Amino acid sequence: MKQNRREMLSAVGSGLGAIGVSMLSVAGKADEKKDIAGSSASVIKSKVTGLPENWRAMRKFDVHNHVMQDVHLPDADWSKVESLVEAAQILGIEKLFCSRPITGGVMAEIADVRSVNDSVIAAMKRYPDQIFGFCFVQPGNGPAALEEIDRCLDAGMLGVKLYNQYRYTDPMVFPVAERCIERRIPFLGHSAHLTDARTLAAQPKTSDSLDFCELSLRFPELMLILGHVNGGGDWEWAIKGLRDCPNVFLDTSGSVLENDTIEMCVRELGHERILFATDMTMEGCVGKILSAELTDDQREDIFWRNLQKILDRRTA
Repeated sequence: MKQNRREMLSAVGSGLGAIGVSMLSVAGKADEKKDIAGSSASVIKSKVTGLPENWRAMRKFDVHNHVMQDVHLPDADWSKVESLVEAAQILGIEKLFCSRPITGGVMAEIADVRSVNDSVIAAMKRYPDQIFGFCFVQPGNGPAALEEIDRCLDAGMLGVKLYNQYRYTDPMVFPVAERCIERRIPFLGHSAHLTDARTLAAQPKTSDSLDFCELSLRFPELMLILGHVNGGGDWEWAIKGLRDCPNVFLDTSGSVLENDTIEMCVRELGHERILFATDMTMEGCVGKILSAELTDDQREDIFWRNLQKILDRRTA
């Protein structure tokens, strides 16, 4: 099926958002539910063509999302987390794997790191069937960073998230990688192959796919995930940079909704290494998996089965 994917993503973004919200808002009205759902279904068919049948019912695990508010504090405002969960329900995303990184290369103290992780833990407790945690750590905190990983795992988290405080080839990161191997958990890393001088100056320690490859070669047992292939920078270069690193997975998130991203990932890396994710660009990132030229099995593997296999290693 040949289509203009930009038109498809536009239709998915507007159609699934507006129509999905309207459908969700009437879900509790028993007397009107069938009539409204029926009319909404006809609108979807007329406005969004080419979507796989029953796309909303397809299982989806979002390996890269965020809880970015202080919801662990008294009298917290939960509205953004509630909106996150509502959007996931509309789009048929069953599980959200969330972290709360301290961004901008800030060398955060361990108390600040614990605080942001407490926000994710609070969200996990409030939404135990929807939100699952990845523990942010700042490797410069040394042994305290490793203790924080253990604390987060004891609270039910399932992985580790790093940002751009250090390149992943820096020896400061190696103890974190070793702890992830020891605890059999995935390591999700912020990434971009930056090309413009201004961004390079602002983010000098952002890792690209070659940094991920080098870390993977040093630690072949590490379940390493390159975050948001479409998060900025040269995504084609990033994909090609992983060709010779079979132990590195790639997540599909990012706000750059370019043609052929998913197909190129599959051509260059094989679909078993690709993990569905949104990084909060939820409609567009669902849309680019739905609109990609994939077999049904490939789509299902990317949406959830590949991540489930990673998670299953912890109990193997």
